[in-house]
Amino acid sequence: MSTTADLVLALKKELKASQMTYADLAVALGMSESSVKRMLSVGEMSLSRVDAICRAVKLDFGDLARRVADNQQLVAEMTQEQERAVVADKKLLLVAICVMSQWTMEQITANYRLTDAQVVQCLAQLDRIGVIELRPLNRYRLRLAKAFRWRPHGPVMEYFRDHAMVDYFSGGFGGPGEGLSLVHGSISKSVASTFLDRMQSVAQDFSQQHLADQKLPKKDLQGYTLLLAMRSWEFEAFSVFRR
Repeated sequence: MSTTADLVLALKKELKASQMTYADLAVALGMSESSVKRMLSVGEMSLSRVDAICRAVKLDFGDLARRVADNQQLVAEMTQEQERAVVADKKLLLVAICVMSQWTMEQITANYRLTDAQVVQCLAQLDRIGVIELRPLNRYRLRLAKAFRWRPHGPVMEYFRDHAMVDYFSGGFGGPGEGLSLVHGSISKSVASTFLDRMQSVAQDFSQQHLADQKLPKKDLQGYTLLLAMRSWEFEAFSVFRR
């Protein structure tokens, strides 16, 4: 998508958010309503016109540009090659998981035996892959979409299936704040998708709580891994008895 098209899309969102109709905008710009509709539909306008619309909705042009930049090129899924590069270097995989939790470089080096130079090298590689946008002083902006996920049958998930799943489920799930529930049932296919949406909502709530609690003292924090899954599956030892 071109930059102009991105700006127009962002402007449409701002118009909706400010509850300004095309008729209202036409009056503010001194244009006919039909001309405004055509202009926004075609998506071609000068920067001076974009600036005039910004003034109409009381939005600074710089803020609009930043919102466009924040929404551009967010990664929803890595390529096979990108995942292979991440999983090939365990330090890089560790740092990738840390930046997905939006840890600072200081937090990473405080919790793991990695030097500043090693973390910077990993951050630079994640920048090249497109996971983050590296900024001055080793700060970064995460470039992953909210709906980001590892490829279901990609290198990273294969690695976790081979090396992490047994380790994770070997725990008793009986500690403070721990639990495990396994429920089996037959439900309609249409309803199944609503459960996936609710699972995604829980995952996002967990992520938001993680970010909110980073201001707490380290002694008050405890690391947890939340695993949410649902698939059409039956234990092989049971399925052999199926009629």
